[in-house]
Amino acid sequence: MVKTLDLITIGRSSVDLYGAQIGGRLEDMSSFNKYIGGSPTNIAAGAARLGLKSAVITRVGDEHMGRFIREQLVREGVDIRGVQTDKERLTALVILGIRDQQQFPLIFYRENCADMALSEDDIDPAFIAEANCVCATGTHLSHPRTEAAVLKALRLARDSGAKTALDIDYRPNLWGVAGHGDGESRFVESAKVTQKLQSTLNLFDLIVGTEEEFHITGGSTDTLEALRAVRAVSNATLVCKRGPMGAVVFPGAIPDSLDDGESGEGFPIEVFNVLGAGDGFMAGLFRGWLRGEDWPTTLKYANACGAFAVSRHGCTPAYPSWEELQYFFRTGIRNKALRKDDALEQVHWATNRKGDWSTMRVFAFDHRMQLEAIAKDVGVDDKKIGSFKELCLKAAHQVAGGKSGYGILCDGRLGRDALYQAAGSGLWIGRPAEWPGSRPLTLEPDLGPDCGGLNEWPAEHVVKVLCFYHPDDEEAMRAEQEETVSRLFAAARRNRLEFLLEVIPSKVAPIDDETTARIIDRFYEIGVYPDWWKLEPLKSEEAWRQATDAVKRHDPYVRGIVVLGLEAPQSELEESFRLAAGFDLVKGFAVGRTIFAEAARNWLAGKVSDEEAVADMAARYDALCQIWDKARAAHVKGEAA
Repeated sequence: MVKTLDLITIGRSSVDLYGAQIGGRLEDMSSFNKYIGGSPTNIAAGAARLGLKSAVITRVGDEHMGRFIREQLVREGVDIRGVQTDKERLTALVILGIRDQQQFPLIFYRENCADMALSEDDIDPAFIAEANCVCATGTHLSHPRTEAAVLKALRLARDSGAKTALDIDYRPNLWGVAGHGDGESRFVESAKVTQKLQSTLNLFDLIVGTEEEFHITGGSTDTLEALRAVRAVSNATLVCKRGPMGAVVFPGAIPDSLDDGESGEGFPIEVFNVLGAGDGFMAGLFRGWLRGEDWPTTLKYANACGAFAVSRHGCTPAYPSWEELQYFFRTGIRNKALRKDDALEQVHWATNRKGDWSTMRVFAFDHRMQLEAIAKDVGVDDKKIGSFKELCLKAAHQVAGGKSGYGILCDGRLGRDALYQAAGSGLWIGRPAEWPGSRPLTLEPDLGPDCGGLNEWPAEHVVKVLCFYHPDDEEAMRAEQEETVSRLFAAARRNRLEFLLEVIPSKVAPIDDETTARIIDRFYEIGVYPDWWKLEPLKSEEAWRQATDAVKRHDPYVRGIVVLGLEAPQSELEESFRLAAGFDLVKGFAVGRTIFAEAARNWLAGKVSDEEAVADMAARYDALCQIWDKARAAHVKGEAA
């Protein structure tokens, strides 16, 4: 069979609830960030970020947390065919925190959890045969049922010519040799555990662990003696992790000193969080080992990935992309607290974003001031605007038809119900933060003076802000607006929300071909790196060239640009789309009043039914989508010619 997968990992899969407050007791932490967890799950995700084709075999519950793990693994690019849904058990949870550089309180909620019900029936021989390597982790050797599943997978792997690996991953708590309150414990002596581990070691080509993990595996607290005990029952290559001292590899006999093993470049950085560092290390190790790199190179990858992990919050979210790793190797350590290296963090953020938004057809009905004016003009209460926005959402869904590449802009004040209904629908969702029409820019009051209200926004919402900004503004106006945008951008990043910056200089003063490019340069100069730019229709190819060149000059990883409409008639938009579509960085449009203005006036005035309003908007929206697609297709065809 053709090997379509580089790696399959087997074992734990949980949801990690990480304390957001740093430097205190777990008892005093008041909020938590939610990530995927469990060593095999972390390793598979970390390996996928490094370009390996990875999969995981595990079980999750038939509930929200199980679905979260599945969805997040898909976003990370991990094959989930081996993820079984257990209808009787709940997904495992872990609650953990960062107290200081030595203490990381941790509680496992794993009583009869889904992944510990993994059985031999969950191991598909055909699936195993697709892999170049199968990696087991120690916890699933602790119970007869899960052990049987792991052993079956290992034997099938060896029969199919695949490599096999063991991440010892010793958690005394999960072997029943430490109490619930000792989740942080990494070593408790146990002859029973040693015997169980040693009974399987002959099945592996690679065995990886810390010194303490080799102590439990080898049955001795003398590391060299423990390694020799492992070597006595296994011909595997042994990789011993030594914390800040890096790692050493022993392909054959164990020498008289750990320093005599093969080693690779280390990265002395500030330790912030050791949880998940070993899983990051394993991901880097697999990238080198499975791609045939020598041990110094392989350990360089592994050590660097471990360094990223110990410098950031969370496990999987901390792991680097392949692009980020190469960037790090080029630049080196500029700040030992890697999470405080702004340039590195920008590359980390930008190269680990999820979702394909290479085409953006966005129906923008986030308008508040304009719809309030229409409602006042026709003599109806503003409360009706919310119902109209629900009709806008129906029109968007009707045109999208469940396909990708469609989105909406909708606010949370007048359009709250529509915004809530859009959740999880597959649409791209942008949400405005600005107070409508404000100059200097002010924000919606619900965000609060520190933008703390963003912590209530769902992760799929993109923070959109419109700034009426011109590079020739008076200094005081420019400074005030820049401060507000910078503050909002920082808060969006802190809350792991994407950011869209919309600028409309033509509403402020005359513009030329250089105006928008100057604005773009300025915002990057002050440290604002939008995921998206939303720009007014530029009037010439030269203006678009300068604008797109400015973006690419500062941020090669930007999501892209969308074109706004400014209530232009369809014929005008057709020409502006033709110009914009000639630049690959422009991904589509975000248009509103051209689509909804007439329907809004007629519906609010009671002249048309719900169905008629939806049909009218859907027709206009669909027409714009076709115009954009045609313009982009013509550009692609022209390039091909």
